[in-house]
Amino acid sequence: MAELKDFIISLAGDAGRLLKDRFHVKHTVDYKGAIDIVTEADRLSEELIITRIAQSYPQHDILAEESPATTKDSGYRWIIDPLDGTTNYAHGYPVFCVSIALEINGVIEWGVVYNPMLDEMFFAERGHGAFLNGVAIAVSPEQELSKSLLATGFPYDIRISSDNNLQFFNRMAKHAQAIRRAGSAALDLAYLAAGRFDGFWELKLKPWDTAAGWLMILEAGGVMTDLFGNPYHLLSPHVLASNGKIHSQMMEVLHH
Repeated sequence: MAELKDFIISLAGDAGRLLKDRFHVKHTVDYKGAIDIVTEADRLSEELIITRIAQSYPQHDILAEESPATTKDSGYRWIIDPLDGTTNYAHGYPVFCVSIALEINGVIEWGVVYNPMLDEMFFAERGHGAFLNGVAIAVSPEQELSKSLLATGFPYDIRISSDNNLQFFNRMAKHAQAIRRAGSAALDLAYLAAGRFDGFWELKLKPWDTAAGWLMILEAGGVMTDLFGNPYHLLSPHVLASNGKIHSQMMEVLHH
């Protein structure tokens, strides 16, 4: 297990450093949707990660944002976002990360979120806590929504779907101290685990956005559900996460 921990941390670190080294390079940008983009850096980072996993653990399955999923039925599945915050990255806005989780028999056991611009390695192991650069982290103690700093984001189909989070944002903005929309859900979840945010909600996220951060929040003492308070799972359509103390207050505002 120590070998696996070293592997996942070094994997995220190497992928993150690749992204940082290319940050100021002119990027090739392709459109997957009206505002949903992918760069050559996404693909290079994912190629690095998948190649390393295939070399070290060839029987493991992989679910990654830019590649077809594999189904080898080994019980082990790597869930990968090679560059969370692609729009930020493409515009030269230095807020992005690499997110990698390892699921064993349907349970997320390991998670890492690496922010290469600040050299911050968030790591969680089920039952053993959450850490930032090796130091234990915990969610914030804030008990009042009115004093809380929240994070959220908007889905890629915001232009065409009425289920676009604007109504929730408008409601929550009147009840929280402030809301940040930084553009990287995985990093938002890691920041919540570290006590920098008190709560987070978002619609239409994918498993690679949330897998590592979900474990991180649980191991840091937080709570993660769907918007209605039901148990969260990787295919939940929406996510609500918090330090646990403001969770019911956030739900009340969202469903008022």
